[in-house]
Amino acid sequence: MGDRMFDQPVLVSNGQFIQELGCLEDAFDFLHDWPRERRGPIFETAFRACQRAYDGQVSLSVARDAVAGFARSVKILQEPLAPLPWMGGMNSDRGGIAA
Repeated sequence: MGDRMFDQPVLVSNGQFIQELGCLEDAFDFLHDWPRERRGPIFETAFRACQRAYDGQVSLSVARDAVAGFARSVKILQEPLAPLPWMGGMNSDRGGIAA
């Protein structure tokens, strides 16, 4: 299952740490660990989408979007941070990196 990578990871936060869900296996682990008493229809939809992606019935992007939608519904979805300007490797006219 490790080769079933999402085109973009889903980032979720537990308040202290940010977890990256980069593939279908990560999504299954995350959903499996989610407390039973906090599961509902949106959780079930995300889980079914992952199962269908695993079976090849839907694309990985459908599963990724469903997991992101669930994370958004429970207010733990983290948007990716924009890269800092110095991380982009912007070149100056002299071939160096702009400071």
